[in-house]
Amino acid sequence: MDLGDGPALPLYLSEPTRAVADFGLYLAARPLVPRLPAGDGHPVLVLPGLLADDGSTHALRSVLRRLGYRVHGWRLGRNIGPTAACVEGMQARVDDLADRYGRPISLVGWSLGGIYARDLARRTPDAVRQVITLGSPFGMTRHSQSRASRAFDRFAHLHAERRSLPVEPDGCPLPVPATSVYSHLDGIVHWSTCLNTPGERCENIAVTASHLGLGHHPAALYAVADRLAQPEGTWRPFRAPLWLRPAFPRPDVPPPARRAAAA
Repeated sequence: MDLGDGPALPLYLSEPTRAVADFGLYLAARPLVPRLPAGDGHPVLVLPGLLADDGSTHALRSVLRRLGYRVHGWRLGRNIGPTAACVEGMQARVDDLADRYGRPISLVGWSLGGIYARDLARRTPDAVRQVITLGSPFGMTRHSQSRASRAFDRFAHLHAERRSLPVEPDGCPLPVPATSVYSHLDGIVHWSTCLNTPGERCENIAVTASHLGLGHHPAALYAVADRLAQPEGTWRPFRAPLWLRPAFPRPDVPPPARRAAAA
């Protein structure tokens, strides 16, 4: 299959079933949550994916809250794309949380929520500590790379911002540390669209989750917890402990077209 194509049909059709299996793994792993890297109490804002709301990120936020973070949902209802209420509401949320806590906040975005998070980091880098994306196709160059394109386009008439492709044409790194958690088994977006161009403070972490399970798959949760636990102002590449390395396949580099664009 061409890297530019969307996920294979069997991956797409099996997404709901695999997401349920991923949730079963989450339930089995819940007793191990206290063994995850502990947080320092800094604020974290979690942004949901397309057609999802804060209910979809409940498991993720619950885990991060147990680790000691000040975790917040976006409180903007169902995510139907960049409507005026969504764009203005997210910016207001970031500004409010940064002012309330007097320190930069970390942004965790799932799928479309991760694209929002990257935009927010570019607009207000002083208010953002780091960005972590889960299956976010910020490297899309054409609609066929996502099986959610039709759902997104269905609400395009309500969008205040019209996003053209490629999503991030210049391949520029973010002004803050950035981590992309992605999966070769993603049935919604092609995994190649989720890759950061590796740099001094950006990386990619591969897991074996479904797209709909990235917010609760144990390996993804470990990766998020590990990245958030880094002391403020420091950054080091992700390295799973030896006993967990089978859960993290070797990350891929961006496809040649994206490497060339970033050069």
